[in-house]
Amino acid sequence: MIDTAFLITGFVTLFVVIDPIGLTPMFIALTQGNSAQERRRIAIHTCLTAFAILVVFALFGEAVLGFIGISMPAFRVAGGILLFLTALEMLFERRSKRREGQAEEEQPDPSIFPLAIPLTAGPGSIATVILLAGQQPGVLGALTIIGIVAVVLLVVLSFYLASGILERALGKTGINVATRLLGMLLAALAVQFVLDGLRDFGFAS
Repeated sequence: MIDTAFLITGFVTLFVVIDPIGLTPMFIALTQGNSAQERRRIAIHTCLTAFAILVVFALFGEAVLGFIGISMPAFRVAGGILLFLTALEMLFERRSKRREGQAEEEQPDPSIFPLAIPLTAGPGSIATVILLAGQQPGVLGALTIIGIVAVVLLVVLSFYLASGILERALGKTGINVATRLLGMLLAALAVQFVLDGLRDFGFAS
């Protein structure tokens, strides 16, 4: 039986890491000049690609870690630190500037790069699904993680499809405020990941 608290924590963590509110301006910039139908195709292709990448790491990420000799507690600590750095970038606008730089490297079809990789399925989200999978081993746990990934990416897809409406509704100030609030929440979750890893090592109670 999967704990409801885990479902909520898993969803919130992955949602905050992917940050669809912060990604929406990047999606708009990368799809400027495209028709509504073409934007829809790019949005769907992006989310399907990101889903495939995150599911692979959710299913096999821990096995890969074990193969190269990295324990799950060590990865929890490292992943927590990575997520904390991501949170700092969100709080101090460094993440937006980095994503804008990646957006400038636009290809003819941006759905794979940079939208799917690394903007949607990047190091932070990959680390998150591996950490979540480590907390819920077994078939039921794997299905739960896949479900969380699917729900979060459906939310991301809805943001992408409604990007024009969201842009007008929130405005630049609204997006900045939401990104900082999500960054504060992610920082707290990242610290919890580090504490869980230290507890597994016996350094925290």
